[in-house]
Amino acid sequence: MRRLFVWIHRYVGLAMALFLIIEGVTGSLLAFRGDLSALLDPSLVAAKPSPDARRLELAELAERSEALMPHATAAYFFRLRDDQAIVRMAPRTDPATGKPYPEDAGVIVLDPWTGRELGRSPYSGYTQGFVANIMPFVNDLHTSLAMGQTGLWILAILAILWTIDCFAGFYLTLPVTLEKFWARWKPAWLVKWRGGFYRVNFDLHRASGLWLWAMLFIFAWSSVCLVDSFGVFEKVMAALFDVRPIEEQVAGFASPRKDEGPMKLDWRAAQARGRELAAEQAKAGGFRLLEPKGLTSLRYARTYNYIVETDRPFPADKELTVFFDGDDGSFLAAMGTSTGHSGETLTAWLRALHMARDPVDYLPYRIFVCVLGLIVVMLSVTGVYVWWKKRKARRLRGRRGDTRAAPATREAIS
Repeated sequence: MRRLFVWIHRYVGLAMALFLIIEGVTGSLLAFRGDLSALLDPSLVAAKPSPDARRLELAELAERSEALMPHATAAYFFRLRDDQAIVRMAPRTDPATGKPYPEDAGVIVLDPWTGRELGRSPYSGYTQGFVANIMPFVNDLHTSLAMGQTGLWILAILAILWTIDCFAGFYLTLPVTLEKFWARWKPAWLVKWRGGFYRVNFDLHRASGLWLWAMLFIFAWSSVCLVDSFGVFEKVMAALFDVRPIEEQVAGFASPRKDEGPMKLDWRAAQARGRELAAEQAKAGGFRLLEPKGLTSLRYARTYNYIVETDRPFPADKELTVFFDGDDGSFLAAMGTSTGHSGETLTAWLRALHMARDPVDYLPYRIFVCVLGLIVVMLSVTGVYVWWKKRKARRLRGRRGDTRAAPATREAIS
């Protein structure tokens, strides 16, 4: 059994090393994505014109973006900072051809107080200028290896392997025998700083993995949740916890419908209807509505959703999302409510911890996530170094005719 786990940890670790280095570095940067984006490209950040200035309504921003990009329609809002409004645009249908306009609509960034355009970029590419592209590329690299759908498949496989490897690595730190268990296991938690370079690397790899094992596992399994292309996360969670099937959650508002032209509710009517439905949900749930965060046009389903911040405590999502018909305004569904399903609560925690969202969206936790990303890089580098040194030693013993295996305890993290 131990030989099997040594093999898994050795070769799975080697296969993942480069990718985990990429994910660790980019994840550390993304912990402060909004701040770094503003620092690198300040032209995309607006200054509040006066202390009492009123932010434009979401419907006004959507109308403004469509006026600036007449061949596109506003789809949804990104929410990174309060001093910019980032609107994802989708191409309109050309009445002459019946097909979408060929332009890559992309995203447009507006001043949230005046509606002035701050910048735009095609969705399939980046803006002009190297510095302005750094954080968009970092995000692309982290979420898809900058390889589109192929990168998503690769990351899905790696996330599953990383989760498995967490258990293999932990098992290999355990003593071979139960005799004097704690005394034998204690050195695995320590770093012998006065040892040689190899010893320090070995101890750093093993001890860091133990001390941070819970968070490493959380980030590995939440990675499966975020990029799962195989349905593994949903199947495992359904087997272990009480989970409402995804089909039940999206029934009634996610199915494609026939395109019959523009929806009857325009942006202002949709915003008013969204407010009304959100207020009904708040009254029924006994919570207060705070600031509106998003208004999304799901044209393929002829549906809108309205997103508003609430004062609800976790695990209920701080943001309430109501879905309603884009033609008659009829209520379809509400998401982000506390359902009582343990699997959904756990999934909410996994997403929150991985993405530094409510209830852990605080500077100390973001710093921790940044440091954890760098530790993932260190674990990958030290793991490869330990493997290389042991491989070199095995080859040297082979040339000398010494076929004796290394002690099992020293193969623990090879």
